[in-house]
Amino acid sequence: MSNTYLSGGDVDLEPLRKLITAPTDASELHFAQRIDSQVAIYSASDLRQQIAASPELLQQIQSEWHWVWQDGPGVLVIQGALNTELVDEATIAFNEIIERERGSSHGDHFAKPGANDRVWNALEKLALHNANLFARYYANDMLAWACEAWLGPAYQITSQINSVNPGGQAQVAHRDYHLGFMTPTEAARYPESVHRLSAHLTLQAGIAHVDMPIESGPTQLLPHSQKFSHGYLLANMPQAQTLFEEHYVQVALQKGDLLIFSPALLHAAGTNISPDIKRMANLLQISSAFGRAMETVDRTGICRVVYPELLALKQSGSLSEQQLEHAVAATAEGYAFPTNLDRDPPLNGLAPQNQQALLLEALAQEWSSARFNQALDDQAERRLTN
Repeated sequence: MSNTYLSGGDVDLEPLRKLITAPTDASELHFAQRIDSQVAIYSASDLRQQIAASPELLQQIQSEWHWVWQDGPGVLVIQGALNTELVDEATIAFNEIIERERGSSHGDHFAKPGANDRVWNALEKLALHNANLFARYYANDMLAWACEAWLGPAYQITSQINSVNPGGQAQVAHRDYHLGFMTPTEAARYPESVHRLSAHLTLQAGIAHVDMPIESGPTQLLPHSQKFSHGYLLANMPQAQTLFEEHYVQVALQKGDLLIFSPALLHAAGTNISPDIKRMANLLQISSAFGRAMETVDRTGICRVVYPELLALKQSGSLSEQQLEHAVAATAEGYAFPTNLDRDPPLNGLAPQNQQALLLEALAQEWSSARFNQALDDQAERRLTN
């Protein structure tokens, strides 16, 4: 029986090299205008005309997009997806939100302070700032059709504004949420099937709010890398970063263009070497409706009543450290997300501290119940949006 787990020690970059150097198969693309640097390029106006004339073509187009993300290059661009006047209106609103928040440190996954202006939970903030604009902005057909093409209906959108100032440096190549927000050691604890599943739980997209020539640093992309089995284990591997640097591509974007890619595609924001372009994009992360439990459980309440008993069982030696960990896994929330990244930023890694980690910390240091309950309250408050 084969091992169902992947190991960083098993990583062989040669299969990745073969994947990324193979050309994109244009014969599979019937609706794309062209291939640019391995990236499939579509025209929103052409697609709208075709669908208006033959509505049954929509599912064929969505099937093609799905192929692109799963078996093709992993990334596509829909040019002219959003009306530029509407994008400008949203840009003004987002800049107003940026100015309102300026001076507060929200933390970031990759950028140094001052290198960019980040707005976490821009979806909710835009809705509260200008609900009419929010409704018109997210009424977009191309975005909705793309989300359904990968995730089906009932998807959930989250949004973060990132405005990279001139001089802002490139990110480190990475995959994205879920497993992409873990260290390779953490990701290796999940079986290979979950590595494959992770890419199907979310879709990554970005709406260009300004024209983005190459010198402004549009996203660096490694087409076909989403098909590499060990891609979530590459974060700390210098050879993988070197391979990325040697082979990544960039596609210039125009205001209103929609860039959409698999979360498993290795990518990184590029360096903004322009003298005066503030590279603003609305970064969208769209989640499957299925990533939810069946029942509503008050895990914070359970933690309050179980903690004193766990502490007593630890102090009496009735439960080993491993047994305590098993009990904690059934008691507390083990995932840091969703959270409010303004108040609960990932200061010590890619994710904030989760409830299980807090409970284990309390047990290790033998906090009083009062201290633990206060820490629980503080953690819960940080996760609220208001």
